[in-house]
Amino acid sequence: MRPRSILLVLTVAATVCSSSLARSHSPSEHNPSESSEASGSISGLGFNEPADAMTEIASLRRTVRLLPNDPDYRLQLAGALLRVGDLDAAVEECRAAITLQPDDGNAHLQLGLMLMAKQEWRAAASALGEAIRLEPDLSHAHYSLGSVQYSLGNVTAAVESYRRTLELRPLFPDAHYRLALLLRVTGRTREAAQHLETAAAGGVPQARLFLGNAYQTGQGVEKNLGLAIFWWMQAADLGQQTAANSLSKVRRQALSSESTKQRRVELQSALQIYRNTLWNDFPDISRPSEPQSLGKVLREQNRAEDAIPILLRECFALSEEAHAELATLYEAGWDQYLKPFDKTILSCFESTSADGFTPAKKILTRIYAKGLGLETNIPKAKAFLKGLPKQDTQSLFDELGLN
Repeated sequence: MRPRSILLVLTVAATVCSSSLARSHSPSEHNPSESSEASGSISGLGFNEPADAMTEIASLRRTVRLLPNDPDYRLQLAGALLRVGDLDAAVEECRAAITLQPDDGNAHLQLGLMLMAKQEWRAAASALGEAIRLEPDLSHAHYSLGSVQYSLGNVTAAVESYRRTLELRPLFPDAHYRLALLLRVTGRTREAAQHLETAAAGGVPQARLFLGNAYQTGQGVEKNLGLAIFWWMQAADLGQQTAANSLSKVRRQALSSESTKQRRVELQSALQIYRNTLWNDFPDISRPSEPQSLGKVLREQNRAEDAIPILLRECFALSEEAHAELATLYEAGWDQYLKPFDKTILSCFESTSADGFTPAKKILTRIYAKGLGLETNIPKAKAFLKGLPKQDTQSLFDELGLN
């Protein structure tokens, strides 16, 4: 197989497996069709503008007319047709390439991926099976076949395909993730958690979310709310909104007078445990005996690239020290690393304020009263003071001249 065809197949494989299968199942913790390798629709697989794709297709069609017996160009054309959603034409070009080179396992793999996009599961299984027959170590064929087998309801066969994928590519995060979901379906929660750990460490957002859920409930692992928060935070860093919502729920319950005292203490302790774990990534810094903001320490050492993301994580974990440091950075900026009135910092304050954190409410009162980075809005500034102790409210009124 020539290098350009291998690259094309890997590109298509990294997109079709999830974008096509996501249409056949609703997202859930038990849906191995939901992958981090790609998300979204076929129209977003490689081009920012439709005109770009159509230009490439026209160019490839001209090349195919000039070189009708070159299977690689037909496969490239199939990939371009896939990106604009012309699946029938894409399949036709794949079949033409296979006619020209029937012993090319990668061509059969690409045909299988196109058929997956069409949700023609049995035909896809046949094409992928042929790819594996021709090239038994073609890891993405096994991986894709796992998705197809699941779609056909063959969970046992899907598990076997994912296991074979991992024999060939032990550090393939998405294969670990999909295998973990199927193992959970079949009740093998402890083994599933092990694969979730690997997938989460490999950067799969859903794996981080579900691993956090597992630590929250003790499913397959020892229950540990501090680790649940850790993995939800990791997932939220990658834009996983459900994880962000889980963190918000923890904050609200930790701060709410409607929660029992025991529950508030449990959650606040878990948030502190999470903040403590952040020190593990900085063995060069001596850990203090008393809880302290790591971000503040890093800022004092002028390590901006480390300090800013740590302060944000501490802020989301309800560190009052981190809020104070970020409030200063929001107003003043930090050399070339951070401009004043950074929207990410403001968003952090708004999130923790909405969850009921008093320091964030006070900071936002000052920001809106002074017009720091936005228009002055006295009514909104006063609104943040609702529910605060009377003494705090009066102090801010006097400081900001809001009387």
